[in-house]
Amino acid sequence: MIPAGQDIDQLKEKCAVFGIFGPKSEQQAGLEAARLTFYGLWALQHRGQESSGIASSDGKQIYSHAAQGLVATVYREEDLEQLPGHIAIGHNRYSTSGGADDCYNQPYVDRKHNIALAHNGNLPDTAKIEAFLKERKVDLTKKNDSAMMVAALSCYMDDGLSLPEAITKAWPLFTGAFSITAMDTRTLVAFRDECGIRPLSIGTLEGGYVLASETCAFDTIGATHLRDVEPGELVVIDQNGLHSEQIAKPDLKLDIFEMVYFARPDSLLLGQRVDIVRQNLGREMAKEFPIEADVIVPVPESGIPAALGYSQASGIAFEMALIKNRYIHRTFIRPTTHLRERDLKMKLNPVVELLKGQRVVVVDDSIVRGTTMRHLVQMIFDAGAKEVHLIITCPPVRHPDFYGINTPRQSELMAAYMTVAEMRDHVGATSLHFLSFDGMIRATGLPATSFNNSCFNGDYPIDIGKRANEITVLKPGQTLPKASRQQIELATSKIR
Repeated sequence: MIPAGQDIDQLKEKCAVFGIFGPKSEQQAGLEAARLTFYGLWALQHRGQESSGIASSDGKQIYSHAAQGLVATVYREEDLEQLPGHIAIGHNRYSTSGGADDCYNQPYVDRKHNIALAHNGNLPDTAKIEAFLKERKVDLTKKNDSAMMVAALSCYMDDGLSLPEAITKAWPLFTGAFSITAMDTRTLVAFRDECGIRPLSIGTLEGGYVLASETCAFDTIGATHLRDVEPGELVVIDQNGLHSEQIAKPDLKLDIFEMVYFARPDSLLLGQRVDIVRQNLGREMAKEFPIEADVIVPVPESGIPAALGYSQASGIAFEMALIKNRYIHRTFIRPTTHLRERDLKMKLNPVVELLKGQRVVVVDDSIVRGTTMRHLVQMIFDAGAKEVHLIITCPPVRHPDFYGINTPRQSELMAAYMTVAEMRDHVGATSLHFLSFDGMIRATGLPATSFNNSCFNGDYPIDIGKRANEITVLKPGQTLPKASRQQIELATSKIR
């Protein structure tokens, strides 16, 4: 059962991480790093909306608070008062593995060793770490990938290693994507997998250091962006400043969807402003697919920059003809089937006067299952549009993600079992166009080798282990067998 209000046709980022080591001058004044972490997590709310948590240290012990919900509802004044200290890490969660139970809220805290850890990413292959923990007689009950990472570090700390030493020792057990902030009572650390699939940056703040999944969090708290944590790098921050060690050979493969959809437009990724990249996506679409139309309409919020770029390149008027209710967040209330069909209207509402009698180009970032898009196209036609041309600012998503995005099984990805023409008919659009792979890469201003493009081509840069048995690598024009199509049609009919 898909919970009502959970966008079943939208890719979701899995998590955000944050960390801060306060400057010496403010340590003496009792700086509460947790308060700055609160604001940092607020800026990163788009990356995870199921739960939020903060762990802090005053140099003697670790304090923590975590709960399900949005940042604005998880923390009260009295909660922040119970998180003293000049070191803190934070986490916003959208469940990767395990589930949505409270026991999976992060940061994970190990009271025995006084460490805490916050993980953005996913380990698709846990065979090595599971074997290690079983050998160490660790109970794996209700331990997802992140919890197993903490357990492995704890084992090495039992051997007498420090937190940074334990990370270095346990690194070969971590097969997958991870951008992590962690801490003990006196040290803040950050480390990324060798491909840097999920982003992680370093900032400075009045003599101290800040870590965040995206640079937009630095702007919120007044920090200055210093640099990214490099792929395969371990960064250690303590009283003596910042120290770095390259643990694994770097092979940069940032997830391309960070550029296309996930990151906030005002963030910097690989030196590129995300908003500019997305405008470039629209300009590339205008070159590849010039459409005779009257108005360009974005699907808010992620479609706005690309729609602007398309409008500027084509000379066709841009209009915010779909209005988003900014106060609608994820909900797990399950209404009746009749009311569930109104979920889209709760989130988006058409401005009829801007659509009636018009040839409309609708700009969006991706199509996953196609169910929501079909309702959206119908809504625009119902508002009186003569034509609805749908353009998507990336190639078709034909393979599942295993590194921290909630793409469903391959048999549920519409582009895996339908041709573009079939997808157009399924969503009911006048025409449907996907940006080419080359056009998408040109928009970033960076080489294709800088990115993980596995959702498009099935090329996974980090071993996914047995999960490889779940996918079929599709060639251009190839789709899954008819049986798979029938399965997904049945599944989407149940959802609808």
